[in-house]
Order: sequence, then structure tokens, then C-alpha cells
Amino acid sequence: MGLIYPDFKTLPEMFSQVFSHYKGRTDRFPLARKINGRYTPITYDSLHRDVESLSAFLRHKGIEAGDRVAILSENRPGWYLTDMAVLSIGAVDVPLYPSLPPNQIEYILRDSGSKAIIVSNMLQLGKIMSVWQNLPDLGFIIVMNRLEEKLEGVTELSAAKNIGSRLLSERPDFVSYQIIKPDDTATIIYTSGTTGLPKGVMLSHRNICENVKSCSNIIRLDESDRSLSFLPLSHAYERTGGYYLLFACGASIYLAESIETISLNITEASPTIIFTVPRLFDRMKATIMKQISKESQAKQKIFYWAQAKGKEYHEAARENSPSSLLTLQHALADKLVYSKIKRKFGGHLRYFVSGGAALPPQVGVFFQSLGITILEGYGLTETSPVTNVNRPDNVKFGTVGPVVDNVELRIARDGEILFRGPNIMKGYWNDQDATDEVISGGWFHTGDIGELDEDGCLKITDRKKHIIVTSGGKNIAPLPIENLLAESPYVNQVMVIGEKRPFLSALIVPDMEQLQQYAQKEELPALPPEKLMEHKEIRKLFESLLRTVSRQLATHEKVRKFLLIAQPFSIENGFLTPTLKLKRKAISTTFDKEIDELYHAMVYNTE
Repeated sequence: MGLIYPDFKTLPEMFSQVFSHYKGRTDRFPLARKINGRYTPITYDSLHRDVESLSAFLRHKGIEAGDRVAILSENRPGWYLTDMAVLSIGAVDVPLYPSLPPNQIEYILRDSGSKAIIVSNMLQLGKIMSVWQNLPDLGFIIVMNRLEEKLEGVTELSAAKNIGSRLLSERPDFVSYQIIKPDDTATIIYTSGTTGLPKGVMLSHRNICENVKSCSNIIRLDESDRSLSFLPLSHAYERTGGYYLLFACGASIYLAESIETISLNITEASPTIIFTVPRLFDRMKATIMKQISKESQAKQKIFYWAQAKGKEYHEAARENSPSSLLTLQHALADKLVYSKIKRKFGGHLRYFVSGGAALPPQVGVFFQSLGITILEGYGLTETSPVTNVNRPDNVKFGTVGPVVDNVELRIARDGEILFRGPNIMKGYWNDQDATDEVISGGWFHTGDIGELDEDGCLKITDRKKHIIVTSGGKNIAPLPIENLLAESPYVNQVMVIGEKRPFLSALIVPDMEQLQQYAQKEELPALPPEKLMEHKEIRKLFESLLRTVSRQLATHEKVRKFLLIAQPFSIENGFLTPTLKLKRKAISTTFDKEIDELYHAMVYNTE
């Protein structure tokens, strides 16, 4: 069936059409969450009533079209409700990662001029209370959980809905729905800039709606589909793909309890599609291989035979030439091995969609050989976000597939990937200079380097800008973190790493003079620099530094491991440019082995 209503031009129009289509239906539902150990659905009618009530409360509190309202919450029904209510009155929502510390939240709320914020719980409320005095525009707070005590300017979500419901019963026309235009801003999503100060990406209703329509033509969904949601809704990828696309097609969204419970929740929800990031595949592959290693020799042989046949079959299928014998062997392998692995994913999974970071080709091939399809895609917050995705009938690992409908792609002379289309952002909030830097002649400059193959599939080959993208899909500017670390008298030079890795680490060149003074003060033995750096008390000193700096950073920005390097970075050894900037690629290539050992040790220790 695809989209319930294919002609929507704004998100509230799409919401309204879907709610009308399912009015009175209890056999279909948009959301399900865990209550008392069981997944319990939320009906379309119930969600619609709540959206209307919250919309009325927001209008009652003075929120007008174009006003910004922030959301600070984990994935939960209240997130979807808030988003729908804010957008339905023509206001603009500003999503915030729940892992952000108060100082970063303060910056975004002040920069966006948010008039209200809706938070999930007391922890998030505490963050806002600690910075509220610095936010003259912030008028009131709504908290989704129950309040432990009455606070001025803070309303429980249940109370807000009750007030809105009363207003509507007295005056059904109280929420005089704004005429929302396709080019009105729907959301401002803050992303890391190269300078470290986050920039607000303004996405219009047209940007998002056109992207949803483009995706719906590639990944065919209908009301029989269901997903498991665990990526943060504050990220454009989950929001467009894992929320708006699914809702527009009548699919059901099951909310995972947490990252730790994904394996359990998959078997309970039996999803047909899951939007995820490469990091999860690493974990799942490790789990599968660990289980196989515990099986008998005979079962291990069958597994590896089935895996080899799966790989052979898909290679032949690409050329349309699997032999009848290979087809028979593949069917047998499915019965003996693939079907059992698929049951661990609920038994109904059609696709994983992978985005947010690069998927290692060998990981894609591993899962494909076991009968599990991963569709890797690409995009940026600024492109709403999807620009490319592999097609279900033609998966090419190592590429992010061809462009989606309505999107044009061009490779500039220097290899930079450029896009043009209705999905390109309106610009950066309050930052015309930054907007002009990336949009020229209608073309958006991604900062990534790539090439097109003979089938029009895009291959990302390098990054033009230094933003680190972890394997969890987080975009992190290393410079501000490096500056914080460099404030220590014991740090001479530092480079933060973490591209395609599960977390950040730091390569640190210590200030040897300061370090030796510290060693004397602590009565450590006189040692040459290389030996001194290995001393456990010196390791403790740097571990303490990382902990101190981490308190000022979001969870995904914390530096978890470090490597001490005796040789300073210089122009002479090729680690600095003539203007004394770090030659990041040269440094990471030189210390590639030590970096691998650093991450391997961490993974090994945590298993």
C-alpha cells in the first residue's frame, strides 16, 4: 500500500490524514511501549486526542506559529506526542540529545530562542532548572514524568493534556489551526560544527515530506510492517526514517526499553524493519560467533558450510546465474542455519537499514551470507537526511547506493560530493555566513569526498572536514575536546580520534618537563621519558585528566582511552602543516597499530 496519503505537503497534513484513515480502528496502532513486561499498543485515536489536547495547552500558554519549542527526552510516546503537537500549531521544534550536559543545552536553548521545553524526567528537568536563569526567552517547562514537588513554571504532561482537553470541550475551535506552508520551518536540529559550536539546521516541512516520499518509493512499507525504535529521535535519520516514514505508511513502531535490551525486544516485537547504525552489527556478529564457538564440531562445520553457500549464492545471484544445485544447497542451508538465526531477530525481519556511519563491507557480506539483508544509506542532517540508499534488489556493499528520487548528485573537481533537491535545508539558524559556505548555486557541499561507480552507486572515500563520525553514528568535532585536554599543564599536544570507532580516544604528547617535575614531587624513580610514561602513577594522572574533562562533555564526546607519545608532532616529522595544524591522517596512519591495540584492549576488557 505504501503511503496512506501520498499528496501531503506538510507534516501536520500527513498526521491528520493518517489519523482520519485509522479513526475508530483498534486492530492497527502507531506505537507500542512496554508496560509490566508486555508490549502494549497506543491507538491512533488515543494519540490523536492527546496531540489535540497538548496543542491546545501550548496555544493557551502563548505559543504561536514560528515559535521554538525544545524537546529533551529519550525515545518514548511523549516524544512523538510533543513533536506532533508542536508542529500541528505551526511552531518549530528543537530536539536535544538527552545525553547533553547543561552548558550545551543552555547554548542551544539560548541560540534558538526556545520559548518552552518539554522534558522527560527529573534528571532532565534538573539540567534545565540549573540554567533557566540564563534563558530569558524560556517561559515554561512541561515534564512527562510525575513531579516530585510543585515547581513554579513547570507543568506535568498529564496536567497539560487535561487543561487542553477542558479548553477544547468549552471551545472546540480553540486551536484555530494555522495555515502551515510547505516552506515553513518544521524543526531546527543542532549538529556539531567544525569550530565545536553547534549549528542549527533549519528543515522545512517540504524538506522532510519530500524525503519521506522519496524513501517510500525505495523501501516499500505498509500497515503490516513494524519496527523496533532505539536510535535517538533527536537524530534526523531516526526521525525521518524510523518515525515519519513508518507513520505515513501505517506501520507500527515498537519502542525498545534501552540499548541493553535490544536483543530481547527484537524477539518480542518481531520487527520487519530496523533502522540502525554499524556499531550494532559488530555486536550482533560477535554474539553469533560466540554462540557458534560453543557448539559441537559438527554444528560448527554446518554453520560455516551454510555461510560459504550463502556468500556463493548471492555472488551468483548478482549475475543472475545461481545453478540449480547451488539453489538447492542454499534452500537446505536456510532450513538448517539461516532460519534459526532469523528467529533470533523475531522471525519476520525483511531489512536492516544502516546509516549514520560507514558499514564495513565485510560485515554486510557476513549478514547477507546468513540471509539477512542490510540496506546501507547515506545522508546528512542538512539533507533531511537521506540522499542515497542501496536498493533491496541490488545491494552493493562498499557503496551507499544510488541517489533517492528528487535528489541530484554531482562530484566536484576536488572530489567533494554535492547535492541538490527539495530535501536540502533552508540554511543554518541565525548563521548566513555558514549557510553560504555550504550552499552555492543551490548545491549543498557535503565536505565528504566520493566517487560514482558504473551503476551510479556512491562510494565515500574520505572526509574533507575533520568531524569524527563514530561507529554509533555520532558526529563529533574534535577541536573543542582537544582544547579542553590541552588546558592541562601536562599536555603538550593532543589529537582526538574515533572515526568509525565505538568511542573517542586521545593521542597525547605529554609536556615532559612538567611530567618530570610531577614525578619528582611524587618521589617516583628517575626514568627516561618512554619509561616514565609507562609508570602506573603517570597513567593514573592522565586517567584523572580524562575524567575531569569528561564532566564537561556529552556522553558520546567523552574520551575513554589514551595513548602517550614521546615524540612531539612537528613540521619536520610530517605531523604538522606549515601553519602548525595537525596532519590528522599522517598521525593516525603512523600510529595505526598502537591505536588498533588500544581499541582491541578496550573491547576485550569489556566482554
